[in-house]
Amino acid sequence: MKNTRLFLLAFGVLLFASCSDRLVPFTQDLYEEYRWTDEDLQKIQFYLSQDILLYRTIKSGETEITRGEIKIRDGVKVEEIVIPAGTPGVFLFSPKANRMAISFEDGDKYFLMFGPNEKLDGRYVLLADKWEKHQGTVTYGGSWYKVDASDAFAGLMVNLKRARKVQVKRRVAEGRTIE
Repeated sequence: MKNTRLFLLAFGVLLFASCSDRLVPFTQDLYEEYRWTDEDLQKIQFYLSQDILLYRTIKSGETEITRGEIKIRDGVKVEEIVIPAGTPGVFLFSPKANRMAISFEDGDKYFLMFGPNEKLDGRYVLLADKWEKHQGTVTYGGSWYKVDASDAFAGLMVNLKRARKVQVKRRVAEGRTIE
């Protein structure tokens, strides 16, 4: 009786684990293998692999606070926006090859750019406008923010099982001959 319960419990755990979402890194190889178009990418749910912290110094007299929280850091007012790991995001557009604008909140101006990093096996990771020492600068919601160098490893994840269901209709032209 005890062995039967143990077997049923183990079977239940395996069944549940096999049905759960399996997130894998979104890579250049994956992108090329399935040849997804921009329209296809808009149907795929993306997720963030790790937390991203955006921050900027609030200058005196500046009143516009976008969507962050105001903190005092070393006696200076700082606006912080946190995008936690696992946050779902959507594809907005691709400004050029190997670049994707992904939005993690409402509003088409709130997005971050991602692209493949060859040193990380082609994983699509956060791109900054420029990197200096241990900080990068990104544009978010029309304002400049800083990110720490550790955020450069924040990548895109996809549920591969669901992403494969994006169907691509293709046909091959048979050609024409002169009659």
